[in-house]
Amino acid sequence: MSRLLPARAVPDFTVPMTDGGKFQLSQRLGDNFTLLLFYRGLHCPICKMQLRDLQNRLRDFAKRGITVVAISMDNKQRAQQAAEEWRMEDLMIGYGLSESLARDLGLYISSGRPGSDEPRVFSEPAVLLVKPDQTLYFASIQSMPFTRPSLDQLLQGIDHAIESGYPARGALAAHASA
Repeated sequence: MSRLLPARAVPDFTVPMTDGGKFQLSQRLGDNFTLLLFYRGLHCPICKMQLRDLQNRLRDFAKRGITVVAISMDNKQRAQQAAEEWRMEDLMIGYGLSESLARDLGLYISSGRPGSDEPRVFSEPAVLLVKPDQTLYFASIQSMPFTRPSLDQLLQGIDHAIESGYPARGALAAHASA
């Protein structure tokens, strides 16, 4: 698994969206940040709660100059079903994230459990904040579905970062400290 480092470029990518459009990172960068929320998919009740919370906070992100998109490895049918059943009218929902791109982004990958409604392969949750120059500012990459980052704390951190010009942290590569 590769690991993205803060202050380094995030690979450009394009995924289809449930509204029929496409999301290309380099073409949708926010004025201050782009929030990429990677969710497990239709089968995940915690994702449903997280995406509903995110949709309810879209104005809070927009007024801070932040573009927001939620992305999964689900296929079109599953992503559209989630968008409809979870009532995601305003949140941009991308789907069809490839396993290779998920790995390039440093996401953990799981296999579906026999007898469950999980897809054969899916990514675990992650939140990435990308700066307008397409470099990574913040990453929360999880190996389990529980204990997601608090949107309130994330917004507070973003406010501090914008107001103070707080730099990306964790950017020191392993070979640089030796």
